[in-house]
Amino acid sequence: MSYATSFWPRSVAVGDFNNDIRLDIVVANQYDNTISVLLGYGNGSFANQTKYSTGNTPFSVAVGDFNNDTHLDIVVANANDNTVSVLLGYGNGSFANQIKYSTGSGGVSVAVGDFNNDTHLDIVVVNQLDNTVSVLLGYGNGSFANQMIYPTGSSPWPVAIDDFNNDTHLDIVVANWGDNTITVLLGYGNGSFANQTRYLTDSEPRSVAVGDFNNDTRLDIVVAYYGNNTVSVLLGYGNGSFANETKYSTGSGPQFVAVGDFNNDNRLDIVVANWNDNTMSVLLGYGNGFFANQMTYSTGISPSSVAVGDFNNDTRLDVVVANLNEKSVSVYLGYPNEGFLNQMRLITGNGSRPKSFAIGDFNNDGQTDIVVANSGTNNVGIFLKYDNDSFASQVTYSTDSSPWAVAIGDFNNDTILDIVVANHDNDNVGIFRGW
Repeated sequence: MSYATSFWPRSVAVGDFNNDIRLDIVVANQYDNTISVLLGYGNGSFANQTKYSTGNTPFSVAVGDFNNDTHLDIVVANANDNTVSVLLGYGNGSFANQIKYSTGSGGVSVAVGDFNNDTHLDIVVVNQLDNTVSVLLGYGNGSFANQMIYPTGSSPWPVAIDDFNNDTHLDIVVANWGDNTITVLLGYGNGSFANQTRYLTDSEPRSVAVGDFNNDTRLDIVVAYYGNNTVSVLLGYGNGSFANETKYSTGSGPQFVAVGDFNNDNRLDIVVANWNDNTMSVLLGYGNGFFANQMTYSTGISPSSVAVGDFNNDTRLDVVVANLNEKSVSVYLGYPNEGFLNQMRLITGNGSRPKSFAIGDFNNDGQTDIVVANSGTNNVGIFLKYDNDSFASQVTYSTDSSPWAVAIGDFNNDTILDIVVANHDNDNVGIFRGW
């Protein structure tokens, strides 16, 4: 089932907008300056969209209760008119007209959190064109104070919020693509932030993951550098600062990084998908912040992303890799000897160009199955897993044009997983209800 949005849906968020205990959808439509709200019926289907005006070029959307009335509201970062739009929810699935607040230039990412510990939600926006973030403190009545601006590095894009110095105050971290740095802004707990601390990274930071790599209860960072074929680990001191990075070699063109304990020693390890030489690198952690040299496994052509899970219920983590230009995904089963079985290749078909995948049990048999978005052939493919660690041949379901992203959830509360697909070229999302 497909549902129309408007032109170029850029960002999507989910929440219960009419308080009926059924999930609804909001989409930011980049090129016609609207958001679309699609209310869920609770049976896996959705009503036709209702559109609301935003500012110019809505780029990112987030959800929260900004006026403490138990009804979800919406905030949108408008990239080309230097504002955010706040739309207050009535609790019946409809929204008031937007209220706009000034930000910096080129808002591309928005996140929500309580930065001054007053139980009222606040907003942080990344301003890519003027190399800043804007923080707007909420009054708890749906309105916000004027922005406070904090410098970042060059061309900031993604923003994340967490407590990096263990003081119970939210902090901000931003990756700066333009000058190969990471910016950390420590929160004082009163809504203001210290001046940025920047950490040099290597060339073209492409992917970031977080974990405690030295078992000191402090968050550390691992960054994949596409430009020089390494990953770097920055150990956190627990005071919001990080040690100098330690580099480890990977294959060529590391594209995606993830973490997990692959040898069941209670120490986090690293797995990297290497785009240019069609390999996967595994670096086992010693539990003291250092890692062994990579072990390399062949993948299909152009591995673009990686996910981790126990696919055969043996309590050992396994890995699945999407091979963008070979129309396949590769599955690696974990051995007790700290390695992986040779890849199991699942064919998605000629010209399919698998773009994204998700993992879940689609037939409730206790086995982990795989769904793949095949952007080149306009379908999703499902691989059902047998209990002997093999998979059935792909079963496909037609989508609209160029499915780019896929996610799963139980949209109609029947304990059976359903699938949602973002169709890039048709400006809509499609819902497949599980039977």
